[in-house]
Amino acid sequence: MPIVKNILGIVCFLVLAYLFSRNRKNINWRAVTVLLLVNFLVALFFIKSSSGRDAIVTLATGFQSIVSVANDGIKVVAAGLVPEDGSQMSFFAGALLPILMIVPLFDILTYFGVLPFIVRYIGKLISYVTRVPKFESFFSIEMMFLGNLEVLAVSILQLNSNKPERNLTLAMMSMSCVSAAILSAYMNLMPAEYVLVAVPLNVINVLIITSILNPVQLSPEEDTIATYDKNNRKPFFAFLGESIMNSGKLVLIIAATVITFISFVSLINKGLQLIYPDLTLMSIMGLIFYPLSWLLGLGSEDAFIMGQIMGTKIITNEFIAMLSVQDIVQSFSPHLKCVATMFVTSFANLGTLGMVIGFFSGLNNHEKFSVIFNNVAYLLLSGVLVSLMTAGIGGLFVW
Repeated sequence: MPIVKNILGIVCFLVLAYLFSRNRKNINWRAVTVLLLVNFLVALFFIKSSSGRDAIVTLATGFQSIVSVANDGIKVVAAGLVPEDGSQMSFFAGALLPILMIVPLFDILTYFGVLPFIVRYIGKLISYVTRVPKFESFFSIEMMFLGNLEVLAVSILQLNSNKPERNLTLAMMSMSCVSAAILSAYMNLMPAEYVLVAVPLNVINVLIITSILNPVQLSPEEDTIATYDKNNRKPFFAFLGESIMNSGKLVLIIAATVITFISFVSLINKGLQLIYPDLTLMSIMGLIFYPLSWLLGLGSEDAFIMGQIMGTKIITNEFIAMLSVQDIVQSFSPHLKCVATMFVTSFANLGTLGMVIGFFSGLNNHEKFSVIFNNVAYLLLSGVLVSLMTAGIGGLFVW
């Protein structure tokens, strides 16, 4: 039965984490067990209960409302990019340009302490229930709002005071985040309800996987939470101007990355087709990742499709994976639609690996962070396993 295969897959993903654990004796199985239970309950609530589905619909509607407001600004500057007949906008106009409004909005909420307040108390709740260290709980929530490099940047004081093994955990966690500011872009390409459910599941699964892969014992003095320095923050309009500039850079970076990677994939495909007419990079990815996608409870044909999506996302990034199936995702079986959307909803890819390593390379204390440079494979392994767990647990409730 597919559901039995799906459950077997979740067990296999956990076993893989255990086999590659850096310190099996120190794994906090109580925390892992509680987090798994919370994971199943969260997925069950948001996917199966009417209240959970209503909450997701409300969130999706809220994000779409923000995008519609952003479109008002786009129309003023570039009216031709927003079709008057209601037809679908291009990826650049519909998914990327709204970031110019959404990123500053989230930055404003951060500046005035709204998001830090929410993040801090959700993090404390997770820590209290699961007994996961306070800072890791806080970090897992914060990175889902700010993104990987941003959350690392505001945590530099904590990073410099942490023991090296703990920083490896934080680096691994950074591979599995998303940024709330670009969720609307994801929702423009993939089923919105599964994009939103994937976010809390990623938060929980990153704690599960890192607790197994890299368990670290802490003293009470080390179990602290980083705080924002409100006394040294910039004046509001200087802050806002910088946020707007950064959002513009982000749009250009994403656009340039998508153009470059898709062009290179096309170039590789043309070269492969000289060897065999039907051979493509995606078909190779489908075969490589077939065993993992099969463990998500998929049949042979769907597992091959999912393998292609997984390979594309890991080798390139989530936007390219989403664009590759944007026109056909609604024709997928319900289970494939769910697991595909949840798997791609994170930053876990080779590009993110490079950015995280680059961030730590830019910090002064190379001796403290050498454990990260010596365990680069753990970062990618953590990101892939978190995405698999999120897809596997979410997929259990959609058939």
